[in-house]
Amino acid sequence: MHTSALVLFSGGQDSTTCLAHALNRFERVETIGFDYGQRHHVEMQARLTVLDELRGQFPAWAPRMGQDHVLDLAVLGQVSETSLTRDMAFRMESTGLPNTFVPGRNLLFLTLAAALAYRRDLQVIVTGVCETDFSGYPDCRDDTMKAMQLALSLGMDKRFLIDTPLMWIDKADTWQLARDLGGDRLVSLIIEHTHTCYQGDRTHRHAWGYGCGTCPACELRARGFERYVARAVG
Repeated sequence: MHTSALVLFSGGQDSTTCLAHALNRFERVETIGFDYGQRHHVEMQARLTVLDELRGQFPAWAPRMGQDHVLDLAVLGQVSETSLTRDMAFRMESTGLPNTFVPGRNLLFLTLAAALAYRRDLQVIVTGVCETDFSGYPDCRDDTMKAMQLALSLGMDKRFLIDTPLMWIDKADTWQLARDLGGDRLVSLIIEHTHTCYQGDRTHRHAWGYGCGTCPACELRARGFERYVARAVG
């Protein structure tokens, strides 16, 4: 039986929902974040705020929340010409992927998370990747996660489980999952404190939270929230 987990935690809606999922299931939960030269460091501050709010608002979860780790991955920004690591407009590339795709990012994240999990004796790696309601990133697909689980387990001679609670649900379901896990209090925490916007906008407040409202991340979050609310009142 698995009793411990490491959550890839960015401070966004998806990873916060995944963290709540882990806190409901495992006795010891640690978190890991990555500073990879993002255009905006808003999410790095948001993740600390969300962790503090979770400890304060959910006393049953607080004892399970272990150490938070942040790794410096500036090298990823050096090899990635993307709109997440460079000051450039968002657009679709000839590959059919948006230029927000950072090649190798999730593969590197999972490799380093597994190395940390090995050292910290953590059994499960939880990540918020999804191929139901996403931007088409190949490193978010279920096949990729299964391949990484096998490679990491073989390469480190330790059986890891990569848990992807959002893999087969859409953004509306992600909002609903948050409510199922932590009630309206967790939904409100996600609205007020998590950050998803690619532009780093924390000045414009919408029903679904803060953001520019026009970048792909904001549009996806907004559409999901609208469907979630419609289902709740329908």
